[in-house]
Amino acid sequence: MIKRTLAPYLLRDAGYYPVVTLTGPRQSGKTTLAKSCFPDHTYVSLEETENRTLAKDDPRGFLARFGRHVIIDEVQRVPDLLSYIQTQVDQDDRPGQYVLTGSQNFLLMEKVSQTLAGRCGVLHLLPFTRSELEGQPATDLGQPARLFANESTRLACWQILRTGFYPRIHDRLIPPEVWLADYLRTYVERDVRALVNIGDLETFERFLRLCAGRAGQIVNFSGLACDCGIAVDTARRWLSILKTSFIVFLLAPHHRNFNKRLIKSPKLYFYDTGLACHLLGIRTDEQLQSHPARGALFENLILAEAAKSYLHQRREPPLFFWRDQTGHELDLLIEEAGVLYPVEIKSGSTFNPALLDGLVWWNRLTGNPAANATLVYGGDQRFTRHAINIRPWFAV
Repeated sequence: MIKRTLAPYLLRDAGYYPVVTLTGPRQSGKTTLAKSCFPDHTYVSLEETENRTLAKDDPRGFLARFGRHVIIDEVQRVPDLLSYIQTQVDQDDRPGQYVLTGSQNFLLMEKVSQTLAGRCGVLHLLPFTRSELEGQPATDLGQPARLFANESTRLACWQILRTGFYPRIHDRLIPPEVWLADYLRTYVERDVRALVNIGDLETFERFLRLCAGRAGQIVNFSGLACDCGIAVDTARRWLSILKTSFIVFLLAPHHRNFNKRLIKSPKLYFYDTGLACHLLGIRTDEQLQSHPARGALFENLILAEAAKSYLHQRREPPLFFWRDQTGHELDLLIEEAGVLYPVEIKSGSTFNPALLDGLVWWNRLTGNPAANATLVYGGDQRFTRHAINIRPWFAV
């Protein structure tokens, strides 16, 4: 089994709280992680009809049947069960009693915040990071510059970008075009219906593909709605569904303007580039390298790896982008203790000094030290130029 960075944090929080909740997209490894961290807990899945019926009809009897040290999988299937768990832990608040997992963040977290506030630790498990997949130590987040400190890889950039990081693809060696097609079908037909009543699933699938084509771009709800043939409010609601189920995330613009008028809308990214490639019909590495979205998907890869690195170490990602209305832009700003670490991301495998122009301009504008800046590119060398860190794609 591949070691997950989140494991020690899950165990730590189980020593603090009577309940810990593990959320994340379907098939990200939540059940496997929970079972490995808590081998002595009884495991019960609410996907099974018998268990779900008992939990709905007789929640007290359900909890009594499985005891106080239990892993309850897909708990969002019976959200009212959380109220009865609250009653139990109010009577006995010993830590580590209940481990809950769920793949629908909004439905689960809404109920958790209502019933288990102060009694529950909440952690997010996404698909593998590259370092997890390769068995390398977790990224040191003490200083953002260390986020880009990994020095080796056995993976090929375009192949792993297209394949993605969902565990089953790598555990079972299933071709990504096979597994991702089944995953997408299950997600749309099952999870989407559970989240909201969508009658026309084909239109929702078209919306998903349009989102994949806009990875790395500013979110434009009017454009999305027009291209998909839906109302703007519907586009907003559907994008919220994709966020809720951990398919996409939004990168917020940084608020500090440096005397410039800034773009205020977020940018759209997928947590897994393999899924984005599949939605775009990319099936080979050669297709990917010549695809118009190549640069955006490479940027998406780096942003998703950074976000997962923070989430798997129990931290909210302090990640932003910066763009003014004259066209100046930085792909990524990491803010730690009030200090900004600018990052530019370029897909080319050959370094060119012109790639540093944006970072040099921004450093002059803000007075930011050049040593805080990083260029991540598609090559495999690491060096410094004009005091700016040049790092390969696998550094994060």
